[in-house]
Amino acid sequence: MNPQNILLDGRFQEAQSSGTFQAENPQTGSLLPEHFPISKWDDIDAALSAAERAFVEMKKLPAETIAKFLETYADRIDARSAELCAIANIETALPVEPRLASAELPRTTNQLRQAAAAAREQSWSRPTIDTSNKVRSCHGPIGPVLVLGPNNFPFAYNGISGGDFASAIAAGNPVIAKAHPLHPGTSKMLAEEALAAAEATGMPKGAVQMLYAIDYKDGERMITDRRLAGVGFTGSRHAGLKLKAAADWAGKPIYLELSSLNPILILPGALKERADAICEELKTSCLMGTGQFCTSPGLILLMKSPESESFIKSLAGKFSEAPIGTLLAKSGQLGLASAVEKLKSSGATLLCGGTAGGGKGYSYANTALRVTGEQFLDNTEAMQTEAFGNATMFVVTDTVEQMAEVVESLDGNLTGSIYSASDSRDEEHYELVAPALRQRVGRLLNDKMPTGVAVSAAMNHGGPYPSTGHAGFTAVGFPASIVRFSMLQCFDNVREYRLPAILRDKNPTGAMRLVDGKLTAEDL
Repeated sequence: MNPQNILLDGRFQEAQSSGTFQAENPQTGSLLPEHFPISKWDDIDAALSAAERAFVEMKKLPAETIAKFLETYADRIDARSAELCAIANIETALPVEPRLASAELPRTTNQLRQAAAAAREQSWSRPTIDTSNKVRSCHGPIGPVLVLGPNNFPFAYNGISGGDFASAIAAGNPVIAKAHPLHPGTSKMLAEEALAAAEATGMPKGAVQMLYAIDYKDGERMITDRRLAGVGFTGSRHAGLKLKAAADWAGKPIYLELSSLNPILILPGALKERADAICEELKTSCLMGTGQFCTSPGLILLMKSPESESFIKSLAGKFSEAPIGTLLAKSGQLGLASAVEKLKSSGATLLCGGTAGGGKGYSYANTALRVTGEQFLDNTEAMQTEAFGNATMFVVTDTVEQMAEVVESLDGNLTGSIYSASDSRDEEHYELVAPALRQRVGRLLNDKMPTGVAVSAAMNHGGPYPSTGHAGFTAVGFPASIVRFSMLQCFDNVREYRLPAILRDKNPTGAMRLVDGKLTAEDL
């Protein structure tokens, strides 16, 4: 048994490991043949030192070099699309079509190319010039960044290819990626292409590195190490908060995406107008990817009425009739079962599902539950248990005022949607519930399910705690997502030739700048 090599300091090399692990095929429950190393501190120490050296070199690189790396990497991923989708399918059970080949992989390369454009254009640096006081500032790279990706997006959020990776690199930072144990083979293939792209474009050794697994205590130690400047994490609230405690202790920025129920509010006029269409949209959104999206609807709010009872019955029926998908891992099946049991023991009524199995491999029956508004308000903490997977819960309120009260009791979420009638009959209700929902979500939607996340400059994929660790930042969309991995650099009375090019009076970059309160651009 020869474990796979880690990507360290510009080459693949043997790990200093404490053991190995194997990924699993969730459709069969069988272990996959490759062994991957669990790195000891020696590997982490070497990666941090290599990243520190790379950062010195990256600060000297023109933005064009970083942009070319990201574009070359995107091209190389596209060229291996078939192989990447095949291994990702085996490791995650996510279907090649349409999910991996036609949706997630193109989104991943699109993100890399958008990050390249942002690196080249440099508006993310937000240059600001005060000529009267001779003070100038802009955002610059922060230093080596650790990126930990989640289980549910093997490409678009992978530590070695996803949005956090692209954002950190675009800012000029070296990245140490930690592969997710559910899809290490996919991560290995991506790392091969990242290294090839780095070599082809003249990136310094250590600009892109990847470890497969590390001990939790070593992870804490890594986060507190002075050589690491920042962290991006997408995953469970439990793991994320432990890492946040370590980062906070060290005074280090960490950007977390943790959990979200993504409440859907369906107002009475919308139900009377188009209940069947909304029901179909909701079923599709809840069960897409077997519900394993961070934006999957986990909480549906309705006001008590004959129409809402019919709607609930219809959705439960659609859930029961729909195929049962495969979950990403056995841990996902166990976690979903535990969450459903907690909701039931807290007073929720099971409408359908609630049992393990029924699909191929690791699976759980499509599940719907319900509670009253009063039950929810009596036990808000338990009622906000995240059932990550193909499960959702209805909250049936007596009045719109009680619906607003439920919304006001919610923790922070990534998204929140309000469905209302196409005419004005729901406006009074909307005005009562929308302000409270606005403050509890990063992205507010109208008449649309939240599952899709467009990679747009206007997108906010973030939100109040506990959906993320900081409500002021987005993990999706360029140039805004790049700012997370930057530091604000101020120059006071510094000679012009010593300033970053973007802050000089004659600006060779052509980027927009704020000069004495007015936006300007000089394209020389």
